[in-house]
Amino acid sequence: MRTFPITLTVTALASALLLTGCGSGGDGGGSGEKNTGSGSKNAGAAACRLSDIGLRVGPANAAPVAGDTGNVPVTLTNRGSTCTLQGFPGVRLTAGSTSVSVPSEKGAQPQKLTLPENGTASFTLTYVRGGASGAGSLAARTLTISLPGSGAHQSHPWSYGPVALKSGGTPDATVSAFQQAGD
Repeated sequence: MRTFPITLTVTALASALLLTGCGSGGDGGGSGEKNTGSGSKNAGAAACRLSDIGLRVGPANAAPVAGDTGNVPVTLTNRGSTCTLQGFPGVRLTAGSTSVSVPSEKGAQPQKLTLPENGTASFTLTYVRGGASGAGSLAARTLTISLPGSGAHQSHPWSYGPVALKSGGTPDATVSAFQQAGD
């Protein structure tokens, strides 16, 4: 009976296992296709529709006093078939008959996200709390959210205090790009 040294046997076994993962096709990555992380099999997925998205606003890190900054996270859950989010969410704050659009963060670069069924994404609204009254504040009562490419919107109560206004009536607030959430 012929015997082989243990190191030669272990080396041969390890080499065989490594080569098994280098096949052509399957999940081994040897098919020549690049995995761009964009879910190439879902590249043609339609834009997400608000009617298929569950929205959860908060819990917030509310600004306690005028001049402080607060953050309001918004989580989206896809309840429909695979869809994509590309761009920024549309966000408006309303107080009575006054409605103002919240601008996107300066320098933020939106990415295209593919959301499978039950997949989640999020964005954050950051705002500066305004004074209790006066021309420099918006006593917001409603937060309205829309998705890129959709005319539909959902409204939610705003309970985080007045929002400071910059010159020209623009809210001292920004909205981030969509981010992948969950696992």
